[in-house]
Amino acid sequence: MAEFAPKTLLPDSADESIRPRLLDDFIGQEELRANLRVYLDAARERGQAMDHVLFYGNPGLGKTTLARIMASELGVNLVTTSGPVLERSGDLAAILTNLSRHDILFVDEIHRMPTNVEEVLYPAMEDFTLDLIIGQGPAARTVKLDLEPFTLVGATTRLGLLSSPLRDRFGIISRLEFYAPEELARVVERSARILGVEVTAEGALEIGRRARGTPRIANRLLRRVRDFAAVYGKGVVDGVQAREALARLDVDEAGLDEMDRKILTVLIDHFNGGPVGVKTLAVACSEEIRTIEDIYEPYLIQCGFLNRTPRGRVATPKAYRHLDRPCGDLGQGSLLSR
Repeated sequence: MAEFAPKTLLPDSADESIRPRLLDDFIGQEELRANLRVYLDAARERGQAMDHVLFYGNPGLGKTTLARIMASELGVNLVTTSGPVLERSGDLAAILTNLSRHDILFVDEIHRMPTNVEEVLYPAMEDFTLDLIIGQGPAARTVKLDLEPFTLVGATTRLGLLSSPLRDRFGIISRLEFYAPEELARVVERSARILGVEVTAEGALEIGRRARGTPRIANRLLRRVRDFAAVYGKGVVDGVQAREALARLDVDEAGLDEMDRKILTVLIDHFNGGPVGVKTLAVACSEEIRTIEDIYEPYLIQCGFLNRTPRGRVATPKAYRHLDRPCGDLGQGSLLSR
């Protein structure tokens, strides 16, 4: 029985080091990266805290990574939290009062922050002050505390759920777009060098084409393809090895996984291609509505497999062809989407 060589195992720190630490190492999002470089350089020259930043876009595109890069480039501390964690205004007040000068506070999923906590942020973002109410009833009094100048970096996958008063207080609002396969191939090649994985250009592009336009998924697929290459191949991730491993992972040529195909199959087979409401579709697929809207739909729409109409979701002719369904099965909704 073959034994695994200990030297082939990488420490956990190697996987964690994949995340870039400098803006020059960040791949993709060219326009956003160029603008962010200007903002960072200007803040350093002025010796002031950078203006508050809001990143929005689909999960896995690099919002958290950019916040880490900003802290590294400015040489300040990064304090991270998330909207659902901040249940009470006192939770946020404790974090704000412990920030040092020019520190960065990163709030992930900021649209899920409660309203009472959000209101504490308004004077903190504008005037770097904190208004606290001490006591209850007639004896209650207001205390104003001065805060060190800081930069709030918010990240959200659903910009529309962010209240207008909070959104308007961000001086920089940037959207992260899906990556092209060639950009993801560069991400895979960089991560492979850090992980010590030998990957060919064809193998990197094959993973990039199936990574749903998302660096996080590209890195995840690279790790799994690396495992298959180590066990069944010669440790080299080439085009053939990548295709075989991704087929074992149930990721097809378009980057669709099992749930993507299930959504399209249910839409075509059960509802004649649509239109059908997302609630009905979620029940038929045994999946949460928000998961379908946030995780699966954006990529299916971007690839042209799904249309979102006022009447509901509609499968496109491209979806029929991808699933090898005859065009004669096209429903009324799909015909209208041509």
